[in-house]
Amino acid sequence: MNNNPNPNNSESQNAQIAKYLKQGGRLTSGLALDLFGSSRLAARIKDLRRLGMDIQTDYIRVRNEYGRLITIGEYRLGAGE
Repeated sequence: MNNNPNPNNSESQNAQIAKYLKQGGRLTSGLALDLFGSSRLAARIKDLRRLGMDIQTDYIRVRNEYGRLITIGEYRLGAGE
């Protein structure tokens, strides 16, 4: 994967995200940026799915900073995890 010594590298973020999801958490890209410094949540989710995690995507409607309704992905573990 990644030989970057940065503590927020992709492998470290994968472990943090996996732990969060296993504890019943739900993640959006904005929350992942705040919690883990991950600006590429979809890439981390793809990594974890390749490792066998059953991660589901729910699409939710939220208001953006301009007050417009937008649809974003929210990730959670599937029922089998």
